[in-house]
Amino acid sequence: MGSSLWIAVALMLVLEGVLPFLMPRVWRDTFRRLIEMTDGQIRFVGLASMLIGLLLLLALTSLRG
Repeated sequence: MGSSLWIAVALMLVLEGVLPFLMPRVWRDTFRRLIEMTDGQIRFVGLASMLIGLLLLLALTSLRG
């Protein structure tokens, strides 16, 4: 379980780095738009991201097991 967590963290870091590496201007503009969002909007984006991730995780583990 521990190694799977580190693999997941490493994969997340790789995916997080793709956009700023390939398209720094787009990443910067996206970050500027994020700064202008209200706290409620940012929380909604975070909640949606967590729910999508959990659903994907559940789907993948049910296919595997």
